[in-house]
Amino acid sequence: MTKLDRRTILASGALALAGTAVQGSPAEAQAGPKAMFPVPATTIPIVGETDVFQVRRIYCIGRNYAAHAIERGSDPTREPPFFFQKPTDAIQNVAVGVVADHPYPSLTKNYHHEVELVAALKSGGANIPADKALEHVYGYALGLDMTRRDLQNGMAAEKKPWEIGKSFDHAAVIGPIHPASKTGHLANGAISLAINGTVKQSSDLKNMIWSVAEQIAKLSEAFELKAGDIIYSGTPENVGPVVKGDVLLCKLEGLPDMSIRIV
Repeated sequence: MTKLDRRTILASGALALAGTAVQGSPAEAQAGPKAMFPVPATTIPIVGETDVFQVRRIYCIGRNYAAHAIERGSDPTREPPFFFQKPTDAIQNVAVGVVADHPYPSLTKNYHHEVELVAALKSGGANIPADKALEHVYGYALGLDMTRRDLQNGMAAEKKPWEIGKSFDHAAVIGPIHPASKTGHLANGAISLAINGTVKQSSDLKNMIWSVAEQIAKLSEAFELKAGDIIYSGTPENVGPVVKGDVLLCKLEGLPDMSIRIV
């Protein structure tokens, strides 16, 4: 029988400890849970930049032009602003100079256009004063808040949330973002939408009931705003239906046109 001396026993113990250390390495011990599958980030191109704007949340204000509020059955002289959200991945990017195909969505037979100015935030906070609000705006874009109006109206009539009318695939059409450092802050300027060459919506940003700065201030009372948030700032009057084959041309003074084809 082989006799083990003290030196052999100590050496064997050290090797065993070393093996244990390799199996339970610090990297393995510190590794956290892994995502089951990748979820792509939603981004918007920025004019003149290689970087892109990553979207965190999409906020929209309702009935922010007096004439549109009236056509939707509201009293613009009394109603405080109200907001709703769309899912981040509802974004459909439309490049300048391109007529992008836009799919007519399911479940609706009354699909409406709503052209809007969109503000993109580079920072945020809670309870932001209106006179400081524009400091948080990175830039502006031209957008379309597409709406399944029959679904929205049906849910509203039943006093149920009308998210299904506003939140669906491709519901947030948007052109590229233009940095405010180049465009300035957009508080006035003609905004319009034409279908197949016939103007349907036509107004001016100065006719908004609540300015972009006031929208940011009001939103920040309810939510902590952050970089990556975008705000659809309301649509003028004469919203209406579109059908397959229609070509929509959106215009906003100071920004390039944006166009989609309903398919």
